[in-house]
Amino acid sequence: MKRILLSGAAMALLPAVGMASCPAITVANMQGVVAGDYPQQYELTEFEAAAGCKMEFSGNPDSASLNGKIFGNGELPGLADRIPMEPLVVVPYDSVGQYGGTLDVLSNATEAGTSDFLSVRHVNLVRYSDDLQTIVPNIAKSWDWNEDFTKLTFTLRKGHKWSDGAPFTSADVKFWYDSLMMDTNIFEKPKDYVTVAGERMTVDAPDDVTVVFNLPAPKPGLLAHFATHYSQGFQPKHFFGQFHPKINADADSYAQSLGFENGYDAIKAYYGNSDWTDTPSPMLSNPDKIGSLPKNTHPTLESHIYVNDTTEGRHLVANPYFHQVDVTGQQLPYISEQDEVYINDNEVRLLKIVNGEVDYKAQSLQLASAPILLENQEKGGYTVDLKPEITMGAFSFNVTHEELEKRKVFSDLRFREAMSIAINRAELNEVGFFAQGVPQQYIGFSPKPDGVDGSWLTYMTEFDAAGANARLDEIGMADTNGDGIRELPNGDTLVLNLNYSTQGIAGQTVELVAQYWRDVGIDSVVKEVTPDEYRSAQSSNKLDVSMWRKGQPLAIVLGNNELWVPPFENYFGNRTAMLWAEWVETGGSAGVEPPAFVMQLMDDINALQSADQASPEFAALTETMVKNMTENLLFIGTVNAPAPMIHRNALNNFTETKTHSYEYYRTYPYRASQWWLAD
Repeated sequence: MKRILLSGAAMALLPAVGMASCPAITVANMQGVVAGDYPQQYELTEFEAAAGCKMEFSGNPDSASLNGKIFGNGELPGLADRIPMEPLVVVPYDSVGQYGGTLDVLSNATEAGTSDFLSVRHVNLVRYSDDLQTIVPNIAKSWDWNEDFTKLTFTLRKGHKWSDGAPFTSADVKFWYDSLMMDTNIFEKPKDYVTVAGERMTVDAPDDVTVVFNLPAPKPGLLAHFATHYSQGFQPKHFFGQFHPKINADADSYAQSLGFENGYDAIKAYYGNSDWTDTPSPMLSNPDKIGSLPKNTHPTLESHIYVNDTTEGRHLVANPYFHQVDVTGQQLPYISEQDEVYINDNEVRLLKIVNGEVDYKAQSLQLASAPILLENQEKGGYTVDLKPEITMGAFSFNVTHEELEKRKVFSDLRFREAMSIAINRAELNEVGFFAQGVPQQYIGFSPKPDGVDGSWLTYMTEFDAAGANARLDEIGMADTNGDGIRELPNGDTLVLNLNYSTQGIAGQTVELVAQYWRDVGIDSVVKEVTPDEYRSAQSSNKLDVSMWRKGQPLAIVLGNNELWVPPFENYFGNRTAMLWAEWVETGGSAGVEPPAFVMQLMDDINALQSADQASPEFAALTETMVKNMTENLLFIGTVNAPAPMIHRNALNNFTETKTHSYEYYRTYPYRASQWWLAD
């Protein structure tokens, strides 16, 4: 790694005056210290060389009492035994912070609307810097690719520890891959992002700080995956291993002694039966076991760890072993505790923000709420930022509906075209988005990749009620009783159940689209439901129409194929064609076989993830994929518009972000470990 050294004149002075204390530089005032290899952060020796100093470390004076709240943690050792030998040095935005305080946030419910709170504490092997283009070290100190992107090697930090003080090593990465992600007792089928075109990788751990991912084919997007995805590429082997039958011969009996059915049941109680890092802890899912388990939640590398988890909310305290320090040697995070309250009612959430009870909120805030938020900024002591969205509200008709007559109509491309051009997006933008957005079609990528024909963004977006009516007539959907509402071709009544959650899409958008569809004879009933109700119905193939924000930037698509393979999203997003997904997952033994264009999408995403981004093949694939996705209108786009995020003015070192988009929510809000509270 490149090192930035002092000038010869400065070095000549060092024997006489010794090494100085490290300067309290900030992003706003670097005090002449030259930037390091990566923006806004340094490795320790790199910073000491650049600043001409020897760092002395200090920690939160309340660390011992905070550690005492972490059930299962032992007595806290000194700071030198808690931080890595090679900590990550973080340059604060505006000021070196002060310790203490509690960050107050809101979520909708457990696993619903929790993503922006997760992002505040989340870590992974690497992350994106503020430009959302540059990948920088985080848990890993460095990485290296071989020439053909089939071998990715990470170097970890010497002396890094889990939140309970146990060593974090390469064995924890290998354990995550081999014993969790690839164990069919935990995941019946491996996730896409831990495979390459469906083929598994292998993981080597030649020493404590070296991890090697061996790929069966090129997948350069794997690094970007680790920079953005909620699934962390490591889990504590020392903790989960005691419950894993392939690692501990007594795993089942030990788990049974704690009241679990077997070892895997215990693992799922702590890890969940998904890779989502915000699943309920045993404190919530097994409240009768609180105090009788070795730990209430599994050890973490994040900045904060759960100490309480109920149906009303969660409370966390600072991880006393966190791997980051500021430029003066203070261990991060500055904020001692975090408190998350569940409020599913959007109006109540807004009231709490207006009353100054919330330190930060982004997810579930829609542009429709911007006027009331802006009007009450001064009263509530907070600031509103309107930022561009990567995602936009999209609608998808259930092309594998359980009711065969609905399935037949929804699968007819003419019907989907009619529903797209029936939407008056210009009016929707004016009324629902204060004319701040851009009418747009869903094309599978967001933003549009360079080189892709821009006309796809407006495909079938021009309002054309006559064209919509003509297509519906052609299908045979007639209004037989003159009430203005069309029936299915067989004469059955059609009333679309438009269930939505404000976490995923604005209610006003749904109401307006429902009216546009009624104007061409397609009736519906609009109902707001909780995110969990929506997701459960969607996953059970019970929705007529799915609706949620949708879109991913190319960098994420290159590591994760979920938007291009049935059901075209994970559990938390906008999914459709659940029976196509079942066919794919079972190799054709169950479900419904997808049409040819879907099979082509699956082939193309695998090819894209292995292609050289500078090659003609890559450019051709992106164009073909966009054409295929857009022309078939599996997802009907609406308006791409900005959305608000708020932070209380007492929250220091909060900086503006480039986007309001949960696709980057492990990257934004930027570098929350250096936030601090003034009151």
